[in-house]
Amino acid sequence: MKTTSRRIGNCRPSPTIKKRRLTYTYGALAEEIARLHVLFSELHLRQGDKIALIGKNHSSWSIVFLATITYGAVIVPILHEFNPESMNELMAHSESKLLFVTESIWEHLDQNKFHIPIVNIPSFSLMQSPDEETAEKFREWKKLFHQRYPQGFKKEDILYPEISNEEVICINYTSGTTGFSKGVMLTANNFAGNVTYAAKLDLLFEGEPHLAFLPMAHAYGCAFDFLYALSVGVHVTLLGIMPTPQNLLKAFEEIKPKLIISVPLIFEKIYKRKILPIVEKPVVKFLLKVPLINTFIYKKIRHSIIHGLGGNFREVIIGGAALNGDVENFFHKIGFPFTVGYGMTECAPLISYDHHYDFVPTSCGSVLEGIMEARIDSEDPENVPGEIQVRGENVMKGYYKNPEATAAAFTSDGWLKTGDSGIMKGRRLYIKGRIKTMILTANGQNIYPEEIESRLNNLPYIAESLVVEKNNGLVALIHPDYAALETHGISRDDIQKIMNKNIKT
Repeated sequence: MKTTSRRIGNCRPSPTIKKRRLTYTYGALAEEIARLHVLFSELHLRQGDKIALIGKNHSSWSIVFLATITYGAVIVPILHEFNPESMNELMAHSESKLLFVTESIWEHLDQNKFHIPIVNIPSFSLMQSPDEETAEKFREWKKLFHQRYPQGFKKEDILYPEISNEEVICINYTSGTTGFSKGVMLTANNFAGNVTYAAKLDLLFEGEPHLAFLPMAHAYGCAFDFLYALSVGVHVTLLGIMPTPQNLLKAFEEIKPKLIISVPLIFEKIYKRKILPIVEKPVVKFLLKVPLINTFIYKKIRHSIIHGLGGNFREVIIGGAALNGDVENFFHKIGFPFTVGYGMTECAPLISYDHHYDFVPTSCGSVLEGIMEARIDSEDPENVPGEIQVRGENVMKGYYKNPEATAAAFTSDGWLKTGDSGIMKGRRLYIKGRIKTMILTANGQNIYPEEIESRLNNLPYIAESLVVEKNNGLVALIHPDYAALETHGISRDDIQKIMNKNIKT
């Protein structure tokens, strides 16, 4: 951050909010960081103290994050999608000394439990103070900043303390499906490993446009949409509205990003709602079997998708979850420039990746050369699935205040247990599914529900599915796509007929 801000200064814009058109140059961003450093100092915050942050993607969110880690404190980003009860618990567990939060979220928290300063974002005004002394410091904050920099804030004033690579700079609480969320302790080296690796890929260059729409409170969005993009010196536009397909397509058209970092759901929706209705038409189905004509049709579809996404990107990176197999096969068949990576919060997050021109369908890229190592807990790792275990620069320090969970997460010889089952050919990983969801049939066959769910979710009018074991067999629980049913004028009474037809398919 220091290097980028000094190099670019006021010449390039940094985060912009799509909704309100609020723009910061890198120089202005550095000044806002310094402004918060003055506040932290006045509040007697020390290196290693925890500062919590709850809110949607916003330039003020990025300022708080960067100000915290460059001060030497520990940022605790909490997903705005967590329920208020979970937020209350995580705040207590993290032992945060300061909370930055939006007013709409603060209204739903148990305010009587908080005896620390509560600061509004984006205004940075004090919403609750533990005492009058703290309130007075907030009133004097602006004056104190001008006293610290009487000649105005300049490039030469960008000075941050040296932080050891092994120091924890972020506690990222997982959105686990069961039990209490675990606080993943990520070090400076964990993030540096991800950012420096990404910088070598030549996917973004200084001054280029980038659209960030993944939640930055997630390790995936934080590392690549945010930290990597800023380290290169690009113009980051933060989508300040819901990332619905309509909003995204409009933003892509306007921003024309050079790189798209996404999750599978976006492209699964594009395939299901835009592409399937075309390729499933009888006449198109017939033409796709005719050589040369099918190539022409695929080319037209590819160009249409690329144009709809701004027409300016080098590559689409998909991660965060498994991509539907049918969707992956189709996009690969038409020559769409995409790749699928693999990672987890505990690795901040990246484990494996390949450029789109090296990507092999059904894989999730190659283990990061020189940064990460992987092994398969199997006697035949190329053919017989076993747990994927990793070690390297990106691996977390452990779970905050949870030595039992930390010990359980690692093997006796220090490899992180991912909980995913897969095989590895060379350095390339192929994931089969989650170990804890695997179903062992009576005849000894391993069934991964995710593979079946992936096929089911591609059938007409199915939004989501869950495959479970029942009475020595498999049962699929289906959640219909009510929005699609309504769009096509299909009543709910006809759902069973449609599902019966899907079964035959």
